[in-house]
Amino acid sequence: MSLLEAIHLRKSYGSHLAVADVSFALNAGEVLGLLGPNGAGKSTTMMMIAGLLPPDSGQVLLDGEVFDTRLPVLRRELGVVPQDLAIYPELTAWENLRFFGRLYGLRGSDLQGRCRELLEQTGLLDAAQRPAREYSGGMKRRLNFAVALLHRPRVLILDEPTVGVDPQSRSHLLDCVRSVAAAGVGVIYASHYMEEVESLCKRVAIIDHGRMLAFDTIEHLLSGLSADLHLSVSGGGVNGQLTGLARVESGGDGRTTVVIPGDRPDRSEVLQTVLARLKDSGVIVERIETQQSNLERLFLQLTGRGLRD
Repeated sequence: MSLLEAIHLRKSYGSHLAVADVSFALNAGEVLGLLGPNGAGKSTTMMMIAGLLPPDSGQVLLDGEVFDTRLPVLRRELGVVPQDLAIYPELTAWENLRFFGRLYGLRGSDLQGRCRELLEQTGLLDAAQRPAREYSGGMKRRLNFAVALLHRPRVLILDEPTVGVDPQSRSHLLDCVRSVAAAGVGVIYASHYMEEVESLCKRVAIIDHGRMLAFDTIEHLLSGLSADLHLSVSGGGVNGQLTGLARVESGGDGRTTVVIPGDRPDRSEVLQTVLARLKDSGVIVERIETQQSNLERLFLQLTGRGLRD
């Protein structure tokens, strides 16, 4: 049985349909990637799962039972790290954690011990007596992460947790996510950074225009993606003569690459035609190689646009 399930979630804001039909499942100890461009419905989906927004239809199950956030005992099962920081800037890290810990019912030595444990885990112990307003963006994100873990939730929802952070804080946060998942927590990880999702997740859910486009392992999704052919060329102009056959890309180093899409059924014939036209134009083909399949290419193929568009 899955730890958490989202089943046919739907949500509208007036006449705007934000989420049309989204379903997926999360296992204990799994980091599930949630991908989609701006406005795709990711944040609305996560707010519905967290109980912060009621769906128009559909339901969320926890351990196979309907998840009712009106019950405090069930709210404790979830931790949320929103895209906008949810900490008090005038309070120190210690004070922030103690405040939120008390809201979750922690007291005395249990509260102190949990605060220290999380400050160490997030690398903030040495700066714990400073007000959060003095922290860098990455340190604030790490404190936000610690707050979400105070009550030992079984499900952790992360909405763009590394936006605007420095490389050191990003690496630290990713290590924390891996550590939390290794302890059995199910993590929903929404991000614009494909490399983060590829390093953390085995499965991804891809959403666009409020609808689920794909939900599977990254390995299986990429196995059906044909590799593009990349021709590195020099010595002449190629624009115009390859229209309808290939894409021409100019690199920042002044080099030109001709790309033949891997999903063309006539790719072999197209390659021969392209090579002949390049030769007739005096263009030198220096190298031909295939581009490795990755999430960025998969996303482009499914949605027709980049993740950050």
